[in-house]
Amino acid sequence: MEAKKGSLSISSENIFPIIKKWVYSDHDIFVREMISNGCDAITKLKKLDVMGEYQLPDDYKASIHVEVNPEEKTLKFIDNGLGMTAEEVEEYITQIAFSGATEFLEKYKDKTTEDDMIGHFGLGFYSAFMVADEVHIDTLSYKDGATPVRWVSNGGTEYEMTEGDKQTVGSEITLYLNDDCLEFANEYRVREVIQKYCSFMPVEIFLSKANAEPEYETIDEADLKEDDEVVEHIHEDAKTEEKENENGEKEVVEVSPAKDKVKIKKRPESLSDIHPLWTKHPNECSDEDYKEFYRKVFLDYKEPLFWIHLNMDYPFNLKGILYFPRINTEYDSIEGTIKLYNNQVFIADNIKEVIPEFLMVLKGVIDCPDLPLNVSRSALQNDGFVGKIAEYISKKVADKLAGMCKTKREDYEKYWDSISPFIKFGCLKDEKFCDKMKDAVLFKDIDGKYLTLKDCVEANGGELKELDKNAAPDNAEENAEEKTTIYYVTDEIQQSQYINMFRAQGQDAVVLKHNIDSPFITQLEQRYQNVQFQRIDADVTDNAKEEVAEDEKEAFQKIVDSLTATFRKELGNDKLDVKVEKLKDSNVASIMTLSEQSRRMQEMMKMYGMDSMGMDMGGENTLILNANHPLVQYVQKHEDGENTSLICKQLYDLAMLAHKPLNPEEMTAFVQRSNDIMMLLTK
Repeated sequence: MEAKKGSLSISSENIFPIIKKWVYSDHDIFVREMISNGCDAITKLKKLDVMGEYQLPDDYKASIHVEVNPEEKTLKFIDNGLGMTAEEVEEYITQIAFSGATEFLEKYKDKTTEDDMIGHFGLGFYSAFMVADEVHIDTLSYKDGATPVRWVSNGGTEYEMTEGDKQTVGSEITLYLNDDCLEFANEYRVREVIQKYCSFMPVEIFLSKANAEPEYETIDEADLKEDDEVVEHIHEDAKTEEKENENGEKEVVEVSPAKDKVKIKKRPESLSDIHPLWTKHPNECSDEDYKEFYRKVFLDYKEPLFWIHLNMDYPFNLKGILYFPRINTEYDSIEGTIKLYNNQVFIADNIKEVIPEFLMVLKGVIDCPDLPLNVSRSALQNDGFVGKIAEYISKKVADKLAGMCKTKREDYEKYWDSISPFIKFGCLKDEKFCDKMKDAVLFKDIDGKYLTLKDCVEANGGELKELDKNAAPDNAEENAEEKTTIYYVTDEIQQSQYINMFRAQGQDAVVLKHNIDSPFITQLEQRYQNVQFQRIDADVTDNAKEEVAEDEKEAFQKIVDSLTATFRKELGNDKLDVKVEKLKDSNVASIMTLSEQSRRMQEMMKMYGMDSMGMDMGGENTLILNANHPLVQYVQKHEDGENTSLICKQLYDLAMLAHKPLNPEEMTAFVQRSNDIMMLLTK
């Protein structure tokens, strides 16, 4: 063929500087593009073979070889795909394959270097110029009588194309690295990038270093393969030892049989797993397969709780595995990783447009060949098809969890404490997910038993009813009914006094100690018209109190007034809310309560950083005094006693300690006062 020179068909001479400038933060992604192109070429050649338009050689093994050459500062990508003719090189290489280049440049001229454009705009092959001053293509088409082609470009808009000397079908792309990117002439750096982007490519990928010293390995001769390059045959004689037998006599015993081994040139090891676990049918995979894949991909040696294998062909092609890791930390510090692939080519981690936000706490892989990658991620977000993928993933997760709750309840309960933050977050974020999970949300009670919301309501004599979304607002009051109260605990140690009171009266409470529980129970109250949640220290239940006889009420009121006045005086707080009750538990002298509404308001203000705005919510606390306790009776009878002040302050702090932590000044005073009380005992 005649040598040919020409100009690349692009609409701006500045395309290469712009590629380098705006995609430079992810410049290692060119490796993915080069290898992906090679995979495509191999896939197309195989299809031609299947269609009868080409016959692959009997010894054909699809592969991509990557060769680093530190001395020459080059990086090569060699595939045995279908190759290109001179006409195809002109069509596919000399015309950049995206439309509206001018609009593209205008749209992204102000973008920062953090934006990853490669892989979203079809730049493909031209990503090579992010790292190379000059690029050579040597290619030979599979077509009969094809002439090898060499194409050379130095990163400008000019190129030269001549007849090449390639003898085998396929393409060899050589990158002459620029001085800023010589890291890619390092074997270990390239290996790292290949493992990042190409670990599961559908074609075997081999990495080598030019002019490297050959490496060898020794194997049993029985394991020798046809394509092994034999260096030496080795015979090892049997090994014997003189040992004493049962009769005390010495005899020669064979401890290792004779072996025939062979020294071979070390077999190349593929860096890609061409049949990753997610491409297989779930029935083909064992539990150990799933665990091994998890360890390999996520380098997490804590076994996952369980997993969901996604396998869908219609209405779109999607496969993947989602793992539920063991969660031992608070929700806001959990960070999962879901890797997104397109035809086994790694795209990115945690793309929120494809993966529902609440699933981000999981670890897993999702492969969706139908995903539109020719648009930016901002456009991806508005793509209706992408939204359907996210909905499908959410549905499959809900189906798996709800099914497990029904059929494997014992296992589900074991997992519940670890997975509950994720499920509750999902219910808050996704109404459809919430609908599917409504019967699979569990509550652990103070005795460690797991209950559904329906169980909790029925145990309190109620019936669970969902709010009628179609009911007219005017009928809200007519539909109002007495609510079933579900009591809950947020700190089993701090609220132990209240728990003991509940147990004594045969009452139950559920444990809700995660920071996501507060918004979650608010959502449940909005969803179910006859359910309300109340923390165990929000009030004293009627079951824990004795009724004051009618003929005692006047005298009891005088006691209430006396104790209220004394405690307000001794504590220096004339607005202190004091209640006096006859509690059945005579061991309890005082407790502190805070109404559920007030406490939730405080939590909300704290969440939004409003707790330090000078708004004192402390007056909402109510001190409950047990009129049946000797200490309270002592204070009532000795308003001006020598130790009355000491007892009042101690009873108040003890009640507060069971309610919430004291601040540093209060704790210091409490410790000193406790010492003073013990000193009184020594007198």
